[in-house]
Amino acid sequence: MPPSRGQKKGSRGRPTKRGKGTKIIALADDRSLPHAVSIESASLHESQLVAGVLGQSFLDTLPQRLIGDKAYDSGRLDRGLAERYGIELIAPHRGDRRTPTQDGRPLRRYRRRWRVERLFAWLHHFRRLVIRWEYHVENFFGMVRLGCTQILLGYL
Repeated sequence: MPPSRGQKKGSRGRPTKRGKGTKIIALADDRSLPHAVSIESASLHESQLVAGVLGQSFLDTLPQRLIGDKAYDSGRLDRGLAERYGIELIAPHRGDRRTPTQDGRPLRRYRRRWRVERLFAWLHHFRRLVIRWEYHVENFFGMVRLGCTQILLGYL
């Protein structure tokens, strides 16, 4: 019996062919200039992608503090960044966390997160990054790095 108009098709619906898309992960300084940029599949959680972006840094030194949103509130990520890179993670707590790990002083630095959002706003001025026309991920990553280079050169 075929499904009616308002009924869901269940397992007969077509899955997407290429997944959820691509995420651009970036590190920015206090002037919203890019320090590192990476692209990954949008299927993975953001807290799993932090180590990949640290490996793509344009500079020799890494930042002392990393500010992220609530998605980055993970004890394993916090310990891993502190042990491996010596980076302090600043992220507000998710609603299900029982024991607080940060006091109010580092969380006041979270107000500076808009600087990373400004970098993404600058990257979205390049239409080729907003609407991904490139089929191959290497070409798209090259365009992201080219956009970061234009931002850096425009600042100088």
